[in-house]
Amino acid sequence: MTKWDKLLDRILRGSSDANISFDDLCGLLERLGFARRTRGSHNVFRRADIVERPNLQRSGSNAKPYQVRQIRNIILKYKLRDED
Repeated sequence: MTKWDKLLDRILRGSSDANISFDDLCGLLERLGFARRTRGSHNVFRRADIVERPNLQRSGSNAKPYQVRQIRNIILKYKLRDED
């Protein structure tokens, strides 16, 4: 099981939303085909076939828990999986 598989599993389980690394979450979104645009502290991710545009900010070295929940909902709604 790769690092990305483990991270995706942790996000989908929802048991540790406050302990997801910001950099890892951004990396996962990029692996899932999202393009990142950064303006100041805001990292906006977009993908042509996805309506939602997640906007992530750091909370120390971790992602904010409510943003992890938003990403989980997007992954489940669109049935996203790492293709690599």
